[in-house]
Amino acid sequence: MSRIAIIGGHGKIALQAAKLLTGDGHQVSSVIRNPGQSDDITATGATPIVLDIEKASTEDIVEALDGHDAIVFSAGAGGGNPDRTYAVDRDAAMRSIDAASAASIRRFVLVSYFGASTDHGVDPDDSFYAYAEAKGDADQYLRASDLDWTIVAPSTLSDDEGAGTITTKEQGAERGTKVARADVAAVITAVLESPGSVGRMIEFTAGDTPIADAVAGA
Repeated sequence: MSRIAIIGGHGKIALQAAKLLTGDGHQVSSVIRNPGQSDDITATGATPIVLDIEKASTEDIVEALDGHDAIVFSAGAGGGNPDRTYAVDRDAAMRSIDAASAASIRRFVLVSYFGASTDHGVDPDDSFYAYAEAKGDADQYLRASDLDWTIVAPSTLSDDEGAGTITTKEQGAERGTKVARADVAAVITAVLESPGSVGRMIEFTAGDTPIADAVAGA
């Protein structure tokens, strides 16, 4: 059993991941900004931690998450506001990475997107530009850290029922095919159980390979 913290704990993927992880016997803490969301967190079996990740300092994050074995960063500004996108998807992610190092929390899983890169090629006039920049920078910052990291990078998300199967980029998956949020949650739980996923960016879509096998072979 591990103590796992999920930052951005009220997101659709995070709620499902918390339920899966607690179901597997892990102790899960879900970081939320709004205390009114606490009941949704406890319903998954997780424990809510109220902390505004957009405003929290590195020291605040260390204090809140000290003693955990792993961190999953699944927070996001939700698009629409470039300043908030940079503040949450990039800056808060970087502070969380620094906090993990400071607190000796070695395992760090970052949720990104299929195709994320500092060389993303998105036009600065495109509304997606801030998100692409923020995710590319956060991903690169994590890669350069001393943590045991994995980047979970799904394609376009859907609320379809999870299939329990995916296809990775290495298996020929191409960006654009949708994948269910439930399957992204399952990938998060799988990488936390898979030492072989450390140091890897797993880009994936819906597919036919059982998630545990896809993660092991990514």
